[in-house]
Amino acid sequence: MNRAPIGVYDSGFGGLTVLRELRRALPDAEFVYLGDAGRAPYGGRDAEVILGLAEQCVERLFSEGCRVVVVACHTVSSVALRHLQARYAGPQRERAVLGVTIPAAELAVEHASTRGGRIALVATARTVASGTFTTECHKLAPVEVIERAAPLLAPLVEEGWEDTDIAHLAVRRYVAGLDASVVVLGCTHFPLLRGAFEAALDCPVLDPAPFVAGRLVDWLARHPEFSVSEGPPRFLSTGDPDAFAAHGSRFLGAPVAGVQHVAETAGRLEPAARVVPRGQVVRA
Repeated sequence: MNRAPIGVYDSGFGGLTVLRELRRALPDAEFVYLGDAGRAPYGGRDAEVILGLAEQCVERLFSEGCRVVVVACHTVSSVALRHLQARYAGPQRERAVLGVTIPAAELAVEHASTRGGRIALVATARTVASGTFTTECHKLAPVEVIERAAPLLAPLVEEGWEDTDIAHLAVRRYVAGLDASVVVLGCTHFPLLRGAFEAALDCPVLDPAPFVAGRLVDWLARHPEFSVSEGPPRFLSTGDPDAFAAHGSRFLGAPVAGVQHVAETAGRLEPAARVVPRGQVVRA
């Protein structure tokens, strides 16, 4: 089959921390990143809503020529991955949808097995409510898992406040009394708060993103039918493309250029001009 880019989907900016590690692991590969920033955050949304948003985003990446899509959002990976795989991957293996939850669980169990076996996940409310991370850990080993929701942290990072006293205070409040061998950052925004987590905790803090990248390299080696094209990354956003480029560089660690705006039209995400309405808006 022809070579194709790898799609990376996240509810907004956070998945760029995963893309950063994917690019390190596969420096020549072409990636198409879709951040649903215009409809974020996902963390407090109903599961059925998340399924609908995820379908639109994955379909858009397939329309961009991707055959493999990495769901970089922990919330979507915890709630909707099996649905997306059943709907789009198919028996012919012409497409694949991969997530971050299983690699995160593998990483956590690997570390916890040498440190007493007690794992804590700090994540969005919807990720925690799903219980998926605990389920995946228990498939691997009889470990104790604590899941704690921290809904204020992602918005603080979105505001660029990750290095402020407010962010450090919020992290300390969320992890107070957390007795664990390892703590897993279960939201892709949280690597920008890693310093705050490490200052507040007395145990290793794990960012799954490098491990996810390594798992993708292994998966591609086992599935040569999904050959990857080469080229610079492309970026799509349902939010303001200029704002996405400006803020996205903090997450990616590199410039985010040429962001294309996509918007929902008749239940699908399609390329669209970004028009910022002022005053009252009347739909035709």
